[in-house]
Amino acid sequence: MHSRSCGRFQATVRHLWLFLPMLLGFAAPAAAEPDLRLLEAARREQPALIASLQDMVQIESPSSDAAGLVRMADYTERRLRQLGASVERRKGTQGPGDIVIGTFHGTGTKRLMLIAHMDTVYPVGTLKTQPYRIDGNRIYGPGIADDKGGISVALHALKIMKDMKLQDYARLTVLFNADEETGSRGSGMLIAALAGEHDIVLSCEPTPDVPEGVLLSAAGTATVTMQVQGRASHAGAAPQRGRNALVELSHQILQTEDIARSVPGTQLNWTIAGAGIVRNQIPEQAHAMADMRLTAPDGIERMQAALQERVKQRRVPDTETTIRIERGRPPYVATPAAQELARKAEAIYAEIDRKLTLIPATGGATDAGFANLTGRAAVLESLGLAGAGYHARDEYIVIDSIVPRLYLLIRLLQEAAR
Repeated sequence: MHSRSCGRFQATVRHLWLFLPMLLGFAAPAAAEPDLRLLEAARREQPALIASLQDMVQIESPSSDAAGLVRMADYTERRLRQLGASVERRKGTQGPGDIVIGTFHGTGTKRLMLIAHMDTVYPVGTLKTQPYRIDGNRIYGPGIADDKGGISVALHALKIMKDMKLQDYARLTVLFNADEETGSRGSGMLIAALAGEHDIVLSCEPTPDVPEGVLLSAAGTATVTMQVQGRASHAGAAPQRGRNALVELSHQILQTEDIARSVPGTQLNWTIAGAGIVRNQIPEQAHAMADMRLTAPDGIERMQAALQERVKQRRVPDTETTIRIERGRPPYVATPAAQELARKAEAIYAEIDRKLTLIPATGGATDAGFANLTGRAAVLESLGLAGAGYHARDEYIVIDSIVPRLYLLIRLLQEAAR
């Protein structure tokens, strides 16, 4: 990651979001009395939730592993059926995993939705070196926070609601997809379509490295491909007859590495490159790929134009450089209705004498972007467990966050149902 462009991008987003609550006229939430019956139910549920975490962590389910994803889909389908949901499984438009959709019907008027994902970034075999283990207030395991913790909070919140007969909604839909870590290319448009049928969508990703918060903004994604066409020739006998695509690619990468400075609301980092076939030939082709993040709706179009203008400046004559940008997950920006929901979440935490952090932004991307695509539902992100180490070694969740997060999710669903 290019630290300078990343820092500027995130600082700009944070700056904008820090002032948004004041512009919208939000006041600090007043603490109300807690729902002691619900709080006690959440405490009783904690051991069962921890057992579910262990069950799911033992199922290694990287995004590309069909067998592991089937086991996770079987597990979540069974659990949803036990809770009384009608369940269907759909194939995504891409990828090996199923999408599991559970539906509950209640007695109210509002349509609510929960989303989380079953896939992880950890390859099969990671458990051998990073086993499930409890150490003090932490539980470790690959994917335990991102996002098997989110699935567990959703399942056990639904269990408490069933036991307490909390059904003040018209419909409650639960969607678990299997390709979030690879961009939700096979499930994203289904998430968008289903979210558009609901009033409230709560996404159960973990808190992004801040204890017990909710997220107000996340970047969208895109993949930038740069292709250079040169001319091959013998590297020893006639190098002057060639047009070195590798040299030109290097030039173009260097002169575009800070291009996001001129395209506000975007971030770009070159991450993959390749050229040549054999050592003794001037390479006629070279390519590079970049990770692009954006918060601006027209960021892709403006980045495409900026790159195309910049690469006109060649170093190697008679080479041609082309740019292609593939759109990924859309950005997520909390609407005013979602901002209001975040303030309700803050007040709910105050009920149990906890402080909830309203996190302005992250450079990561989430399925909340797809859920927010139609603009019909109020979408709030990061209702999963608190933890750290996501996509890294020794990922963990914080045990002390389990009861508050259960309480928060259920109370938010209650408030949304009203």
